[in-house]
Amino acid sequence: MCGMESAALALEDGIKGSMANKAKDVNQFYISRQVHMKDSERSAGRILRGRLGTVVVTLSVLLTFPLAASAQVQSGYIVMFRPGTTQAARADLARRAGAVMRFNYSIVDAIAVRALNANALALLQQDRSVIAIVPDFPIYGVAPQLPGLPPPPQNPSATQTIPAGVNRVGVPGEASNGDGIGVAIIDTGIDFGHPDLAPAADWFTAVGESCQDDHGHGTHVTGIVAALDNDIDVVGVAPKATPYCVKVLDSTFTGSDSNVIAGLDWVFSNNAILSPPIRAVNMSLGRDGTLDDNPALRAAVSRLYDLGMVMLVAAGNDPSLEVSQRVPAGYPEVLAIAATSAVDGQNSCPFAGPILADTAAYFTTDGRYDPDTGIGVTMSAPGEEEEDTDLLCTISSLGILSTGLGGGTTRMSGTSMATAHVTGIVARLIQSGMAGVENIRGFIRSSADRIGIAPLDSPSSDYTFDGEREGIAQAP
Repeated sequence: MCGMESAALALEDGIKGSMANKAKDVNQFYISRQVHMKDSERSAGRILRGRLGTVVVTLSVLLTFPLAASAQVQSGYIVMFRPGTTQAARADLARRAGAVMRFNYSIVDAIAVRALNANALALLQQDRSVIAIVPDFPIYGVAPQLPGLPPPPQNPSATQTIPAGVNRVGVPGEASNGDGIGVAIIDTGIDFGHPDLAPAADWFTAVGESCQDDHGHGTHVTGIVAALDNDIDVVGVAPKATPYCVKVLDSTFTGSDSNVIAGLDWVFSNNAILSPPIRAVNMSLGRDGTLDDNPALRAAVSRLYDLGMVMLVAAGNDPSLEVSQRVPAGYPEVLAIAATSAVDGQNSCPFAGPILADTAAYFTTDGRYDPDTGIGVTMSAPGEEEEDTDLLCTISSLGILSTGLGGGTTRMSGTSMATAHVTGIVARLIQSGMAGVENIRGFIRSSADRIGIAPLDSPSSDYTFDGEREGIAQAP
């Protein structure tokens, strides 16, 4: 779709000299951080428009602020080679340059190396097989959790709950439940001991030696996609789908472009031999960036797109941005998903009514889908159960109920959760016989509920309408 091979060759003359500028660009990186609360608590958000001049925040769900300086600087580089350069030749060059190689990819002609000294960098730049050296940018889960405030899971429930988000997009049935479809969860890992989850025995990690979740986000996302239909906790959108654990984020919710490429590389190399094969990929992660700031990551995504792999990516939790300013959500090969509320909220604000179901979440990144470029939000889906307002007209978010790290359930809000709902829908569409990324994108857009009406405008002071009401995703 994107002609990455010729594009990579064209980069040879220009990109090597732009590395210093790229390193500066990463210092402009901001993320949305999120504290996940117990379901009895409300997480403070934004003020209704025109009511108060400042935000009263006690424990904020979504705070946007610069990262610490040490976290903003890339930890290494991705070295891209001329097409056809063997993995052995790449490894040999890294060895001769004194570079410590982290990954030697199959999905793209590239390696990832740790931070380079001046001599190693110069040797790599001078080699005729090298066409580009780009910073290995840090990447984050889309709903970061502030340290020191973990989401305590509830005890396992004696009866199964159908979460509000699953109700909104479509409760699974015997003929539509994702059976036989593999889904890669590229995230912080999965809790393999959770009784309401059944992840595959095959897995990959770019972090440490285990795919076990040590954060909680990946376990929550997995539950939305594929929590089992049994007598406990919750049921997912596609409870018979098989989740594959692909861990690229660590316990601090941090990874890198190279980690993500490594996860995609594992999917690329193994999906056809796994049973069931992987047909969809959930990436509830990202960073600020541009379409061409890492051609290796874009090339990896494009390779899976060409295989017919449906990749769903969280749009982001920063309402000041457009999805085109996010990576990889801004790639035309993926389905970027924005967040809405699932049910009507509670209201104590004396100046306004309740925030209704299908309202754009106050935290969501959005951006009108452009059919010519393929860039923009493909669809919206529940990323929170409801939004409530207090007497000060402050908006708070009640998160989506899903599986928690250590067992039981917990609540989280974010476009991560919205993405997981649509990933479950995609698994059910593929189960029904549908194939082809653009066919599936087109069906999701044409079969949505309330097209032209939803998402409803958020009353948040930060909200701006992106020009499209694409509707709310619906399962078949």
